Amino acid sequence: MALTRAEREQFLSEPHVAALAVDAGAGRAPLTVPIWYQYEPGGDVWIMTERDSRKNRLIQEAGRLSLMVDRLEPTIRYVSVEGPVVRTTPATLDQLREISARYLPAEKVDGYVDFAWKNHGEQVVLHMRPERWVSSDLGQV
Repeated sequence: MALTRAEREQFLSEPHVAALAVDAGAGRAPLTVPIWYQYEPGGDVWIMTERDSRKNRLIQEAGRLSLMVDRLEPTIRYVSVEGPVVRTTPATLDQLREISARYLPAEKVDGYVDFAWKNHGEQVVLHMRPERWVSSDLGQV
């Protein structure tokens, strides 16, 4: 059964690891990779990635991306969202801390942020405006 708007936005706002998909060009399947993301109901989704990465280059060329998140318990549920990239900005240390705190235990955040800021290269934040949603809750099958 499809989720209501409020249900799908609430589900997307939870800290699931997303599968990001973006067009990889003629003769290639879409690039699909796991990624952390941030979302608040009614807003844009944002992700952080290395400025010089293949992922960022493909997203900039395509101008849009898709994210899919799912869970298996307590019910089988998923949300997929697609939309245009509406802005790209240099990442800040505060954004890295925010997204890291969403996924990591509190005692691991500072160490990870310090390591990532020094070692992951220049990062950018891409903001995607949700346009198309696909969602379902299959219940307990």
